[in-house]
Amino acid sequence: MAFKNFKVETDADGIALVTWDIPGRSMNVLDTTTIEELAAIVQQTTADAAVKGVVVTSGKEALSAGADLTMLENMNRSYVETLKQKGETAANQMLFDESRKLSQTLRAIESSGKPWVAAINGLALGGAFELTLACHYRVASENPKTRLGLPEIKVGLFPGGGGTQRLSRMLPTQDALQMLLKGEAVNLAKAKAMKLVDAVVPAADLITAAKDWIKGGGKAVAPWDEKGFKLPSGPVYSKAGTMTFPPANAIFRRETYDNYPAARAIMQCVYEGLQLPIDAALRVESRHFANILRTKEAAAMIRSLFVSMQELNKGARRPANVPATKVKKLAVIGAGFMGASVGFVSAQAGIEVVLIDRDQESADKGKGHAKAAIDALVAKGRAKEADRDVLLSRITATADFNALRDCDLVIEAVFEDRKVKAETYAKAQPLLKEGAIFASNTSTLPINSLAEEFKDQAKFIGIHFFSPVEKMMLVEIIVGKNTGDVALATALDYVRQISKTPIVVNDSRGFFANRCVLRFTAEGLEMLMEGVPPAMIENTAKMAGMPVGPLSLSDEVALDLVLKIMKATEADLGANAIDQAQKKMLVELVEKQGRFGRKNGKGFYDYPEKGKGQKRLFAGIGALQPKHLDPDTLDVEELKQRFLVVQAVEAARTVEDHVITDPREADVGSILGFGFAPFTGGTLSYIDFMGTKTFVELCYKLEAKYGSRFTPPKLLVEMAAKGETFYGRFPPKKVAA
Repeated sequence: MAFKNFKVETDADGIALVTWDIPGRSMNVLDTTTIEELAAIVQQTTADAAVKGVVVTSGKEALSAGADLTMLENMNRSYVETLKQKGETAANQMLFDESRKLSQTLRAIESSGKPWVAAINGLALGGAFELTLACHYRVASENPKTRLGLPEIKVGLFPGGGGTQRLSRMLPTQDALQMLLKGEAVNLAKAKAMKLVDAVVPAADLITAAKDWIKGGGKAVAPWDEKGFKLPSGPVYSKAGTMTFPPANAIFRRETYDNYPAARAIMQCVYEGLQLPIDAALRVESRHFANILRTKEAAAMIRSLFVSMQELNKGARRPANVPATKVKKLAVIGAGFMGASVGFVSAQAGIEVVLIDRDQESADKGKGHAKAAIDALVAKGRAKEADRDVLLSRITATADFNALRDCDLVIEAVFEDRKVKAETYAKAQPLLKEGAIFASNTSTLPINSLAEEFKDQAKFIGIHFFSPVEKMMLVEIIVGKNTGDVALATALDYVRQISKTPIVVNDSRGFFANRCVLRFTAEGLEMLMEGVPPAMIENTAKMAGMPVGPLSLSDEVALDLVLKIMKATEADLGANAIDQAQKKMLVELVEKQGRFGRKNGKGFYDYPEKGKGQKRLFAGIGALQPKHLDPDTLDVEELKQRFLVVQAVEAARTVEDHVITDPREADVGSILGFGFAPFTGGTLSYIDFMGTKTFVELCYKLEAKYGSRFTPPKLLVEMAAKGETFYGRFPPKKVAA
């Protein structure tokens, strides 16, 4: 039988080599066709007496990064259709049956009576890693890029192909839970130490080693199918078990605040499954998996963190009329922390970088940041000494602006001051080569006003990085009213070159990300003014799903910068544009008490010297509060809602203001840019999944109690009246694969 996604060849020894190689794709994915064909191959090889064993491998550089999650979206659509036509019982049965097909196929491999070997030649994540776990032996080729893991939790799911059951029978329960709940992949050395891989061999010997294990009498029985199998951590209700699950449950609550149904399901699958024989345990996993597929959290996270992110990374917003560009040489003007970091990630991507500053000492300091960053990677074993030398050779530090002459892209990262930026532009413009694009890394100043200092505004654009640049995956590209398509295409191509995710926004004060996140920090200050205890402010924000509290985030941003932005806004828009009570408090903290935030070790928190304990809330905050409320009288749910609603309603305003023109960018941008509760799918998905009518009613309720910052914009009110969603009213354009 011929297959589309697999090639099956049986040698003279009766060993079938199954090579997974989907035509026309750079990476194998588990899609409907793959799962159907794999099931047929298992059936065929099991029934064929001439086949003595099976080796499964990949014809590509990696085994696979896992499932095509659009397949799961299609399952949900089928569920809705079946629900309408045949009712809930039939719909539930259909979803259960469809969602466990991979699990059943992998169990058929395990119980086929014939030895199966996974010959792992590269990355194996998600369902592909589950495939290897179902094999009786795993051999991997030496490859520093190989990573093995189950990252499903990161998109609101969990492994549904037996991963929760096999992993928790192979590893101590604590290690299995950590791997499942964190979703982090491990390298080959760690996988070998954990016994997730049985052997690591040179790439040229991979298939031979796999076949040799079969020829040497490799056992076609999984350990848990053998009589007398003992769980690595002992039974659930043993002394070891009782020392594992209660603390694991406490850690789960502390880390997730029960916002992620998939994380809860992982805990349940492992806890329940380890008390059952493997077949019953797999059925339990499948029931939980089908249930999670129907949650709004999974739908929201799959859409934003998988589908939308992939589309944006592939260039969904790129002008189609501009040929592909590649930045060969980049100049960064301003070698401070941000500029130096931009230079470092660009050099990492193979781009030649010129770091320019006012004097040689400042420029050298910027290059020193790159050296420190690569040194840290070498120390952690994530880079080699040779990598450091190559990377540093790509970075030139100078005070000479003539170095701009042969650069394709110039990014200005000087001090956030109009006058300083204008002086920089005047100095740089005469030296730019024809066709060079000029970008500002401004985080707050409108691009249109900065572009007024630029002769050819078509070549001027905003490329806003987030700090720390090395870790933050989002880049906000700001288009001015006169920015041309070539500048936009170049910026998007550059962001793709450095492996970051871009969102394209139109110009506005604070653009998109800062407009929304400043509402979050301001709401924290608002609560402080109301008399809410500081610890309660921080904790309810984290309970709502934010990564840190607003006071902590203000410290990270720097309180002196928050005050500077506040004063600049007041100067441009008038006294009513800011909260005067908040300004007064920040003036007291910054100008009178010298508390600037984390950067000088004191802000809303007091910070210990490096490596000496944890930060603690500043004991003097209470004295700055005009009044104090009794925490027992406060509505925790309402505090949580305020944090999310105030950001979401601002995101809706950015749509009304035409700053955001594609809902994918608001959702992906809000999660990657400022950590908006990932389980919601992002700011606009938060509204869509709640329902615009319900959201607007909540806005009015909060507006009545707390003021106009909760007032829904006219667009949202109109959408609520019509029962519209953002993704329905502003359907994203699809991008070709």
